[in-house]
Amino acid sequence: FKSGDLGQLDDEGYLSITGRKKELIVTADGKNVAPAVLEDRLRSHPLISQCMVVGDNKPFIAALITIDPDSIKPWAVANKKENASIAELAKDPTLIDVIQTAVDEANKAVSKAESIRKFAILAEDFTIAGGQLTAKLSVKRHVVATQYASTIEALYRKE
Repeated sequence: FKSGDLGQLDDEGYLSITGRKKELIVTADGKNVAPAVLEDRLRSHPLISQCMVVGDNKPFIAALITIDPDSIKPWAVANKKENASIAELAKDPTLIDVIQTAVDEANKAVSKAESIRKFAILAEDFTIAGGQLTAKLSVKRHVVATQYASTIEALYRKE
């Protein structure tokens, strides 16, 4: 039965859906990565609204992350940054550390080759009106990749 889903059978014979076949990322060294595992784990973090894993034909996996505009307000107040915009907070070392911890937790579900090595926090959320989300709130990968091409390329520049 060809559904287009990717799955994994565990030792007891139970099937777990791990992603969609058409949403596979193939890194430069040929490693196939199903981004859904990482994206779902990151989206479960209270400060993260959306996430898109990138890395097709690249040396490693990276991610674009958006901040939930409602959840960030109490965090900003608690961290004495209530007057900062999301664009300013995206560069804030305290928030970057919080998001890094979420990325580290998400990486525990995958192998080292499939793990997120770098990420960028975007200044604005993905929206239907902005064209980045479908009506069922799925990320339009090609649209986001085009709109944030320079940000994605910056993640892969040698430092």
